[in-house]
Amino acid sequence: MLERPPTRNPAGERGGPQAGERAANRAILVQLDFGERDFTERLDEFHMLAESAGALPLAVVKGKRDRPDPKTFAGRGKVAEIGEAVQAAEADIVLFNHALSPGQQRNLEGALECRVIDRNSLILDIFALRAKSHEGKLQVELAQLQHLATRLVRGWTHLERQKGGIGLRGPGEKQLETDRRLLGKRVALLKDRLKLHERQRAVRRRARARGEVLAVSLVGYTNAGKSTLFNALTKAGAYAADQLFATLDTTSRRLYIEGVGQIVLSDTVGFIRDLPHSLVAAFHATLEETAQADLLLHVVDSASPDRDQQMRAVQTVLAEIGAAAVPQIVVWNKIDLTAAAPGGERDDCGRLVRVRVSARSGAGLDVLRDALAEVARDHAGDRAVTDTTAQPNTD
Repeated sequence: MLERPPTRNPAGERGGPQAGERAANRAILVQLDFGERDFTERLDEFHMLAESAGALPLAVVKGKRDRPDPKTFAGRGKVAEIGEAVQAAEADIVLFNHALSPGQQRNLEGALECRVIDRNSLILDIFALRAKSHEGKLQVELAQLQHLATRLVRGWTHLERQKGGIGLRGPGEKQLETDRRLLGKRVALLKDRLKLHERQRAVRRRARARGEVLAVSLVGYTNAGKSTLFNALTKAGAYAADQLFATLDTTSRRLYIEGVGQIVLSDTVGFIRDLPHSLVAAFHATLEETAQADLLLHVVDSASPDRDQQMRAVQTVLAEIGAAAVPQIVVWNKIDLTAAAPGGERDDCGRLVRVRVSARSGAGLDVLRDALAEVARDHAGDRAVTDTTAQPNTD
């Protein structure tokens, strides 16, 4: 099934591609239905991913399958349909909202005679665009190289020595081994540099612990409004935009809470469903900041029809990085789009478990500050009890 989606120009308005914006960004999107309940929401998110990477989606190819085709993922008939869409739109790139094996990607590129990018590569590309800090760039490069390592052989299949014959002898196997060795050296170097950053971050964490400062991390699905909320609370001026993965680098600021004093609030990278494992591994040092926090503010886009699935995706990533046991308060954001009233909800034990706010308008932020003050007081009380019980008996 072929659809032609509306596209956005660089200003964010609906319309066709701008003059001079051709070839490299003209894209056909492909998403197949394997029986997921959230097919429409996944497709909408895929549009945002493509546009965040700088692509101009010209058409969408959809279809239903019981399982992926082992050779081309989509099957012979669907590949022919994609090829027709590529020719009709004069596109030069096909984006799959699925993870492709190296063999499937190679077969698709041969059949379609254009570049084929899967979901994991697309997310990696967006991370490369967004990374600003030195550490963020190192983490993205590590993830890209680890992803490339699984596809390295593709570039040299035409030079393999096993084929033999005139003109096919030569550096193929040696070149492949050279590339693998160079890639391995670069990966090792990046890991060493990231370990240095990790040690520096550990020193800062210990300093905060000695100062008995409550550490709070904002977590949530990408584009849920974490950076907007961070700015509203701290006046930090961190970059915030209506786009996926606007924030990659962890930013921390001290926040004064009346009656309690200073706490440390950290804005972190947003999560997404089916986040590539290579990214989780590469960003381990940054994400560890989340696992070491005293409290997580789980920011949710309450206006999104897909919010329940997004919340489950966040919980999956938190479990993967070892942060599932960290206490949470769910921040129901963007209530200005839902007409919900600001306020808070408590569990049976009297603990605040949900706060309704609008980071953009400021509604409900006083309730959130009260919630942080409550947790900070409990945290200080727990530390006092721990320090008292830890004192040696001198009687």
